[in-house]
Amino acid sequence: MDQHDVTHVAELAALEPGIGMHTAFAVIRHLRRGQTRAGKPFWEIRLADRGRTVAGKIWSDATRAMTAAEELEVGAHVKALFEIDEYKGALQLSVRGLRRASPGEPGYDPALLADEGAALVGDLVCDVLVFDIETVPAVDLRKAPPTIAQAVAKHAERNEWDQAKVMSLSPYFGQVVSLAVGNGEQDPRTQDVTVFVVPPAGASAQAQASLPHWIRPVSEVELLQAFWSLAGTANVVVSYNGRGFDVPFLIGRSLIHGVPVRTDLLGNKYSLRPHLDLFAVLGSGSGGSRGPASLDVVCWALGLASPKESMDGSMVATAYAKGDLNQIALYNAGDVRATTGVFQRVRDQLLRYREDW
Repeated sequence: MDQHDVTHVAELAALEPGIGMHTAFAVIRHLRRGQTRAGKPFWEIRLADRGRTVAGKIWSDATRAMTAAEELEVGAHVKALFEIDEYKGALQLSVRGLRRASPGEPGYDPALLADEGAALVGDLVCDVLVFDIETVPAVDLRKAPPTIAQAVAKHAERNEWDQAKVMSLSPYFGQVVSLAVGNGEQDPRTQDVTVFVVPPAGASAQAQASLPHWIRPVSEVELLQAFWSLAGTANVVVSYNGRGFDVPFLIGRSLIHGVPVRTDLLGNKYSLRPHLDLFAVLGSGSGGSRGPASLDVVCWALGLASPKESMDGSMVATAYAKGDLNQIALYNAGDVRATTGVFQRVRDQLLRYREDW
């Protein structure tokens, strides 16, 4: 493989699909054996560095790479030989060769493969990641330029909202203060949900230390790093209206903070992986007028427990101002458990019959 130029995963977007072979040092973020309709084995693989995660396949005719995959594990640093393809409009690698990276070999720098968020989520990595976020205003409009304040005021008037709601829904005026994540394969009634929270300015260390173990206080930058690390490792990321709100908000905040967006969760909206937005799958995100279809409504219709009985999103900013991180985390975790319940019903009764699942 050494006769080919070494490139970094983050630079692959500049290369032409279908032209030549390439090599790259990378860390394995996902590795799963599969089988084609013809019964031939293949491997799904996801390779990453600090800046990007790219999906790929190892087909049965790449015998050495197939054999190597048997002996590798998620987290391994490797050197890969591959062709660049496109699949449903997204970049995909056809891996032809694969081996462990050797310390000291030219071009290999472990620091370039380090994932800033990995240390925060090492015990939370899962194949099916279910997530939800909560946001609050983060800008004092009195200190903003007049044109910026006027833009918020006009948007609020046009939508008949208050300005706090406008700011909570925009990554340019709001911030993520809570991220709940859970394993979508677990029973939602007993699911272990972890919530990353961003304490408000001035929160005491004692108050943070008193939080239960499943609530982890972090900075917003660390919260974003944790999310992209988990999303880049999962086989599928599950949300409810994540395409419409959560993911664009996370991307916007990541852009502002300079946090790498490690995987594309806004690609082909009809694809079930890597992002499964249940709101879209159930038809509610197609632009049609089908009446109310919030998570609360769907849970009620399916006979599932809803997290909206004691709190809703409009109450998060007030709770945050009071420093009540526990209440926000409980509400956020409830959304993840509800989303997990809907996911498992949809998976078992709808998705299992779809060829693309």
